[in-house]
Amino acid sequence: MNAATLHEAAAELINDYAELIDSDQLEEWLALFTEDCAYRIVPRENYDQDLPIPIMLCTNKNMLRDRIVALRKANKFNLHYDRHMVSNLRVQPAADGGAQLEANYAVYQTNLEGRSHLFSVGRYRDRVRWEEGRLVIAVKLVIVDTFAVPSMLATPL
Repeated sequence: MNAATLHEAAAELINDYAELIDSDQLEEWLALFTEDCAYRIVPRENYDQDLPIPIMLCTNKNMLRDRIVALRKANKFNLHYDRHMVSNLRVQPAADGGAQLEANYAVYQTNLEGRSHLFSVGRYRDRVRWEEGRLVIAVKLVIVDTFAVPSMLATPL
């Protein structure tokens, strides 16, 4: 696979990731992950000091499913709309045929009264692989610069 094709597929994956969260299509968002995926949100300070303690840890797709069910049926949280801004996508082919992705992100939240604020800023470090002709996320590492979450971390970053 050539570099341009890999970069295009990676950009499509990252754009789908953001759009599905922003449009509250979390059940469809799950399709972007492998069954044996890992999803971690880690404060930058912990990451820089090689401390393994995350803010959120899901070690497989079933744990992500459980979080979505909890959001839909059990949790009470500030209702809002998310808007992701993702930039500076970098793609590095991996020896196994997949790739390492890095990108910066900013997530804004808008409450039901129409007030928006910056919710989280950081970067993604992902491992992706090909399944059924498309890239899917095997490991999603979200490194948050703004780890003091101003309200409940309900929806994915």
